[in-house]
Amino acid sequence: MQANIYIYFNGNCEEAMNYYKEVLGGKIINIVRYSDAPKPSTEGQKNKVLHGVMEMAGSKMFFCDSSENHRATIGDNISVSLRFDTQDECNHTFSKLSEGGKIIMPLQDTFWGAWFGMCVDKYDIHWMFNWDKPKV
Repeated sequence: MQANIYIYFNGNCEEAMNYYKEVLGGKIINIVRYSDAPKPSTEGQKNKVLHGVMEMAGSKMFFCDSSENHRATIGDNISVSLRFDTQDECNHTFSKLSEGGKIIMPLQDTFWGAWFGMCVDKYDIHWMFNWDKPKV
């Protein structure tokens, strides 16, 4: 399992990524925009960051702009993103961490080829779960 920080912004994600790149010496390796997703986005959202990745100091940080319907709130705008080697490990850990907490998005297939879900645990920590399905 690998753990990464995932930070949400309210429309200025790309600006923040460039700032952290300069200040922390990171390298932006991927930006996916809302317009790249199969679900239609609004005119104001289409060029915003759906998922950004930056490498820094041997690890990765993930970033995104929150949706127009769910603004990020300081304090709950950071999640721990877990990447699993097996689907069973993903399912087991999701089950344990969501117990006594709140499931935000049940584990499910995604358009980017992963098994993915989100929850908030009983201590109000936000978690994301990702298992990349084998390429066929």
